[in-house]
Amino acid sequence: MKLTAQQIDQLYLFTRQHYVEWYDLQTELVDHLANAIETEWEQNPKLTFDEVLNKEFRKFGVFGFMDVVESRQAALGKKYNRLVFNHFKAFFRVPKILLTIGITFLLFKILKTSMYNNYIFIAICISYFGFIFFEFYKIKKIRKIQKETSKKKWLFEEIINQYGVSSGAFSVPFYFFIQISSRAERYLLNDYWLFSVSLMLVLFGILNYILFKIIPSKTREYLLETYPEYKLEKL
Repeated sequence: MKLTAQQIDQLYLFTRQHYVEWYDLQTELVDHLANAIETEWEQNPKLTFDEVLNKEFRKFGVFGFMDVVESRQAALGKKYNRLVFNHFKAFFRVPKILLTIGITFLLFKILKTSMYNNYIFIAICISYFGFIFFEFYKIKKIRKIQKETSKKKWLFEEIINQYGVSSGAFSVPFYFFIQISSRAERYLLNDYWLFSVSLMLVLFGILNYILFKIIPSKTREYLLETYPEYKLEKL
């Protein structure tokens, strides 16, 4: 016995009712449940659709679909991190490494020759966090628009839009800047420390450029690689 289109729709509704809001993960679960229900019907054809569905759902345990959601989030999170790392490595290969080194030495020279290097450092910090807060605002606005529309939600798309922001773009640099600011005389008046500070500022800048500019600009490309059906959704 095969499931009808109406029963398939019921399965999608069932996953949404159990806190699975992403279409790609809903589809995986619906496929799994549909196959399990049809297999069960071959052995027990007298059981109703709801009886078999509830029986299969109990197999997911006390937390229902949450283990599946967390597992999928972890897998796609690792994929996102690989993308970030690959882009980051590119800045240490020719020709981008020349740009990285050049900007580092330029920043080092500015901080070294200026009488107000501490103020310049603070200005860079303010600009850095101002940029991050602006990107936070943009992401929040995008998520609000998506929530108000009937657009399907894709888990990897959400990870691209917000995962990088919450995974260290703010907390690690914040701790670094606080440490430098509290020991400005030690770090900004010593050439070795000053060069290290310049390099870290450049590295944080590269990371944010990747998180907020490069990867978002390639979102569609990455989603098509992950979900072939995404192309049909956007036609």
